[in-house]
Amino acid sequence: MTETKSEWNSRSAFILAMIGSAVGLGNIWRFPNVLYSNGGGSFMIPYIVSIFLLGISFVLVEYAVGFRFKKSIARILFTISKKLEPVAWFVLFVVFLITTYYVCVVGWDLIYLILSFTKGWGANPNLYFANNVLHATDSVSGIFTIVPNVLVSIFIIWFIAWFINKRELNNGIGKVSQILLPLLCIMVVAIVGFSLTLPGASIGYTQILTPDWSALGNAEVWLAAFGQIVFSLSLGMAIAMTYASYLPKGSRLVDNAVIVAFSNSGFEVFNSIGIFSILGFMTLTSGIPFNELVTEGSGLAFVVFPQVFNTMGPASYIIGPLFFLCILFAGITSVIALLEGVCYSISEKFLISREKTATAVCIVGFCISIIFATGLGSTILGVFDSYLNNFALLLGILLECVIFGWIYKFDNLIETLNENSNIKVGRLWKIVIKYILPICIFFLWIQGVYNDLNFQDPLSITIRVILTVALIIFPIIFTKLPAKNKHYYDV
Repeated sequence: MTETKSEWNSRSAFILAMIGSAVGLGNIWRFPNVLYSNGGGSFMIPYIVSIFLLGISFVLVEYAVGFRFKKSIARILFTISKKLEPVAWFVLFVVFLITTYYVCVVGWDLIYLILSFTKGWGANPNLYFANNVLHATDSVSGIFTIVPNVLVSIFIIWFIAWFINKRELNNGIGKVSQILLPLLCIMVVAIVGFSLTLPGASIGYTQILTPDWSALGNAEVWLAAFGQIVFSLSLGMAIAMTYASYLPKGSRLVDNAVIVAFSNSGFEVFNSIGIFSILGFMTLTSGIPFNELVTEGSGLAFVVFPQVFNTMGPASYIIGPLFFLCILFAGITSVIALLEGVCYSISEKFLISREKTATAVCIVGFCISIIFATGLGSTILGVFDSYLNNFALLLGILLECVIFGWIYKFDNLIETLNENSNIKVGRLWKIVIKYILPICIFFLWIQGVYNDLNFQDPLSITIRVILTVALIIFPIIFTKLPAKNKHYYDV
């Protein structure tokens, strides 16, 4: 196999792929809860600050590094220092494990997309989700009970991801992003437009317009804003670095980063207006307090919204499928982005074709995802999510800040960013990356570790030990395996 380098066929293909990688499930159901729980309208101030201070700043690092080196993250870190390659495989393994359970959540949505045409979740969506979809149990023996509908939906999502990722860059990820993202935007506009006409909509959307100024003095609110940006822009997952490595010469990196960051954040806020309006309608018609409806995670999508659709009347047979189709599109674009960096690094080091790499990665990923298609799957998924996001991912971002801010010659990145961009960066950005950003990420990491330590039951501890061992062993194995690419060790 000869070493070839893919490139985006247009700037719009790159921007749409980057926005698609960021616009995931977290934008749809995580942001509304974070916004409401941290001061409502006043949360927008730390949120906007965090976009500039953390979001755009770190995305620029990933863009500059990927564009300058034109290599995978594993090969980039090896080039900077031979001792740093394990850090790259650590980050990639974290991303891969996140993908294995993320696919499961997208699979749940696929089930609900089908159910939404007939409101198949019945009069008690909470009970239906726990008993009929998840077959959830607290017994460890539940890991030996396969849930067929979840298993099939997981297989379908992995198959779609494989079918897209195995194809050439522009015919796979590029084309899918150019189709799904505009459709997603059209559907979100339709849902938001309809939601604003519902009785009680003002009960919801005024939550965004009603600030709690006292929240600005709370450090946890600022940490929540930073955490949301990390989550929604997929920082530290090597996605931006990988996609930027495919950019042709003359690309305006800073301009692109600003467009992507604000497009993603605009989507979050706009989508929240629709979600809050629908929840306001639910509050008016059911009498359930608004604060009890705004929940984070699967409860909002698979319990609260089916309850809303049950009370909405005939329009729910249109809005329901649109809502779950939005989640499906957002989930698929995120899954293919998460897999790209993993596949690229493996393919580049071992000179395996894109199709064979995608096939192997998806088969292994599906085998791991089977764990989440068991009676104990939702419990295990919760542990994976908490540990990998609160501890492992933030640790990876912190290490990247140190590597690119202190070990690598930082001025090279400034030169790369400013070469063709209309917007320039300089000393202020350098201060942010070297000093401010590592401090912010460190406090986020400490907070995440503290929150994660709240899980003290034997099952959670066992899973965390297994994950910790895996996150140590597998990066070392992939580092030690000899590269078949004769140019891999070129510095």
